[in-house]
Amino acid sequence: QVQLVESGGGLVQAGGSLRVSCAASGLTFSSLTGGWFRQAPGKEREFVAGITSIGRIVYSDSVKGRFSIYRDNNKNTVALQMKNLKPEDTAIYYCAAKARSGDASQLRAYDYWGQGTQVTVSS
Repeated sequence: QVQLVESGGGLVQAGGSLRVSCAASGLTFSSLTGGWFRQAPGKEREFVAGITSIGRIVYSDSVKGRFSIYRDNNKNTVALQMKNLKPEDTAIYYCAAKARSGDASQLRAYDYWGQGTQVTVSS
């Protein structure tokens, strides 16, 4: 059974840093595309960052230059390092994985999802 479990969320002041991680069981991240999405209150879930099986990385424009996505094949995890956080980054952050190739930013293409971890950035 596939399971994605996020960890590392929390409360941080604007300008601070935070790292969220996603541990997978029942699948191998190195063979899939791993992605991070987020959903703020009253808003739709949106793409944040993705890394394909061959290591191609894409970011949304809103986080480019501030966030970095990493994959650890030994630990079977995908992490998101977030720097220079802004209040508008406040959201529940979800880890996801998909087997199909193609655009890593397409939410509907993802097969597996974690339960999410809350990130709150205070001003």
